[in-house]
Amino acid sequence: MSSRRSRFEIYIDVLSEIKNGSNKPTQVMYGANLSWRPLQEILKSLVNQGLISEIGEDIRDKRTKVQFQLTPKGENVIRYYSKAKSLVEIQGPEESDRPL
Repeated sequence: MSSRRSRFEIYIDVLSEIKNGSNKPTQVMYGANLSWRPLQEILKSLVNQGLISEIGEDIRDKRTKVQFQLTPKGENVIRYYSKAKSLVEIQGPEESDRPL
């Protein structure tokens, strides 16, 4: 079975990284195990959906001082995801073949 993450799982990973204190883009990138370009698209999408907000300033050199923080809506998404995940245990093939 493939262990690739779905797009939804990647979004949750990014939200979780921000919730856990990784608020700079590079920190989020490494924590969520993403490359730079996909991360930029995901961050933009999360901002547009109101799940995270940008804080900080954009300086006119090569570096930006932009950071991200979770919004209440983003907190709710993580909370609901965690609750649903705990309610539904996904069994691997070896676990589901066992007799009850």
